Amino acid sequence: MAATNEKRKIRYAVVGLGWFAQEAALPAFAPAENSEVVALVSDDPTKREELSKQYGIQRTYSYEEYEDCLTSKEVDAVYIALPNHLHCEYTVRAANQAIHVLCEKPMAVTEQECEAMIKAANDNGVKLMIAYRLHLEPANLEAVEILRSQQIGEPRIFNSVFTQQVEEGNIRLRDITGGGTLYDIGIYCINAVRYLFQDEPTEVFAVAASKEEQRFSEVEEMATATLRFPNERLATFTCSFGGAKVSTYQVVGTKGDLRVESAYTWHGDLKHYLTIDGETQERTFPAHDQLAAEFTYFSDCILQDKDPEPSGTEGLNDVQIIQALYRSIGTGQPVRIKNIDPDTRPTSDQAIEHPATEEKPELINAAPPSGKS
Repeated sequence: MAATNEKRKIRYAVVGLGWFAQEAALPAFAPAENSEVVALVSDDPTKREELSKQYGIQRTYSYEEYEDCLTSKEVDAVYIALPNHLHCEYTVRAANQAIHVLCEKPMAVTEQECEAMIKAANDNGVKLMIAYRLHLEPANLEAVEILRSQQIGEPRIFNSVFTQQVEEGNIRLRDITGGGTLYDIGIYCINAVRYLFQDEPTEVFAVAASKEEQRFSEVEEMATATLRFPNERLATFTCSFGGAKVSTYQVVGTKGDLRVESAYTWHGDLKHYLTIDGETQERTFPAHDQLAAEFTYFSDCILQDKDPEPSGTEGLNDVQIIQALYRSIGTGQPVRIKNIDPDTRPTSDQAIEHPATEEKPELINAAPPSGKS
């Protein structure tokens, strides 16, 4: 049985064909040897036609035909790359048809939706993984090990800046679809400090600010958050849709600090600057195909009947924190929080390295958030 498992490929439907699905996800199936795309789901007939030709995919479905896709017996798993407010519905419907689900982050828009997704997966005996690609990425996992081994002493402070320009009209700027800086990019900072501190925050506080521009009429331009952790540790981060491209975090301990540059990127090199007792060492981690790693890992969990580490609980905790941060922005007061302790956290054992591909696919009716390729 094990021998056939090694050769078997998990058959995916990719649900939602926006910029990230086209630029990052679809090309990543080829290097993921235990995974293949067999179906595309989108309401854009041009996307369905062009992308099915480009990747040699036989079956395409509109959103109205989603149930037909799930019951076709041609699909083992779905990769959901839809707008945030649709994650819950499309996950629950897949789980109810005994289809495994890899869902993009944020898991959903509310705690209640996250809980419904977890329940549907448990009730139907399917795997549910939230697409935290950095849980498999070598530079971030090495950062976890540096902190766990106390190379910088006791980690006390985390700070991070994650900013980018988002063009007017982009879905990330729409409130109704679950957009906003905290859901879209703040979640990376929140998730990073949770896996670096290996703990859950107990209290959060946040403020938001926006220039008077039409593009920020529905969601904030930027937010700054402070998270209090057990053992009197503090984390702060700022995320923005109106700043130049920056993606960095720093953890300060009692003996030194670790800075990670381009910490949250899905392509390109990542760099560590590790300073201990005043001496700094630099280390470059070459680019990897993070999406291929994600598909390989999730398919392996299905084939080997293992529970994925970035579980529904992982997704739920981040959404609870984001909701508490927005409550804090609304009231101007700190908000106490009680997360569920995950059974497992990411370790270097789950690093997966697929060589990065330099080729950029031609985008069909989709554009990056900045509007520039």
